[in-house]
Amino acid sequence: MNALHDLSARDLLAAYRARSLSPVEVTQALLDHIARWEPHLAATWLLRPEAALAQARASEARWLRGAPCGPLDGVPATVKDNIATQGDPTPLGTAAAELLPAAADAPPAARLREAGAVVVCKTTMPDYGMLSSGLSSFHKLARNPWDLGKTPGGSSAGAGAAAAAGYGPLHLGTDIGGSIRLPAGWCGVFGLKPSLGRVPIDPPYTGRAAGPMTRSAADAALMMQVLSQPDARDSMSLPPEPIAWERYAERSLQGLRVGLLLDAGCGLPTDPEVRAAVASAARLFEQAGAIVVPMRPFLTRQMLDGMDHFWRMRSHMDLRTLAPDRQAQVLPFIRDWAMSAAALDGAQVFDASQQFHATRVATVRACAPFDYVLSPVAPIAAFPAELPSPTNDPLRPLEHIAFTVPFNMSEQPAASVNCGYTASGLPIGLQIAGRRFDDLGVLQVAHAFEQMRGPQRPWPLPPAASV
Repeated sequence: MNALHDLSARDLLAAYRARSLSPVEVTQALLDHIARWEPHLAATWLLRPEAALAQARASEARWLRGAPCGPLDGVPATVKDNIATQGDPTPLGTAAAELLPAAADAPPAARLREAGAVVVCKTTMPDYGMLSSGLSSFHKLARNPWDLGKTPGGSSAGAGAAAAAGYGPLHLGTDIGGSIRLPAGWCGVFGLKPSLGRVPIDPPYTGRAAGPMTRSAADAALMMQVLSQPDARDSMSLPPEPIAWERYAERSLQGLRVGLLLDAGCGLPTDPEVRAAVASAARLFEQAGAIVVPMRPFLTRQMLDGMDHFWRMRSHMDLRTLAPDRQAQVLPFIRDWAMSAAALDGAQVFDASQQFHATRVATVRACAPFDYVLSPVAPIAAFPAELPSPTNDPLRPLEHIAFTVPFNMSEQPAASVNCGYTASGLPIGLQIAGRRFDDLGVLQVAHAFEQMRGPQRPWPLPPAASV
């Protein structure tokens, strides 16, 4: 039998219904497991065992009455630092933030609580969510459970590490250029960046999405049933839609037209091991009856640099509002990156801003002939934990997001699912992107791939337990 911390959300709910497990028993086992891992991973913030156990006791009482309050009652979950939780500060990963208590839960956190999830802790992230690593001026350095010398990715760094290490089955991340999919890929877990507006979020921003990070598409579908409920605070949210999330397993790949993108067009070149793993995944799709067609790259250097320059200017303007002592506390890499925008003039910023729409148009046009598109999540496997980015260069910070960022701008759903490992044992992520609004279809295709792929390697154990 699996250890309690390895059980899926669906397994836990079945056990609660059968009264073979209680939420208190599960939460205590999980807290014990986190205590063994956390000195090595630094994945959590606001880990409060007594608060988690109090939620678990309330859930246990509801189950004993036969009256669970929602579809996740008693299931442990974590919430990323930048998703507000009532009464808690929201540091956004930076020592420069004022630690003021949030007035209310942000929409995704509110949905988890309403559904009865036991919110065990918040998870760590880099400064302002602007790195694909776990390096932060506020949190301890987050590390990858598969190799403690490597990054878990980011900006949902702690969430990715927590999911891989077994800090419960459900984790909530955010993504504006790959921040769910990159850590999911590098940590060997499942992550879904939904269509823009499918999961209401506050504050909303172009390309920004919240979504599930789990160990399977099945648990992500369960989470989406809750997260996709409406919330008026998101002015960019989609109209409520009765999506049959429970049908995540009902999809044949026969006859699907699938694009295969192995060259992003710019950024870091795709590592041969990554290319081989994604090509092998594509062959499984062909064997299942899909029509796989190679794609030409569509993202250009001008597009990637334009988005980078605009985000630099946005961050530059944000940092200018900080008092000098607070500005000095921002991670130097982020500060150098943002301050480099001071030399940009109005025309350059305008040109940069236009690349978001250019990327959107190019992505939609390139994907139009296909039902789904397969690609690497990242061109490389996880890089050293201490680095802020693979290049370690604030003037070349986004060279690893060329496969992921287009789908933020096009508003298309895209998932990361493990498709193999490097020779050194690091996970490799396969990205599955669908047409706009086809979130359920992406989950269905990902689940079908998981069945074809077969079981993953055993999840890593905390160092003290592996000797």
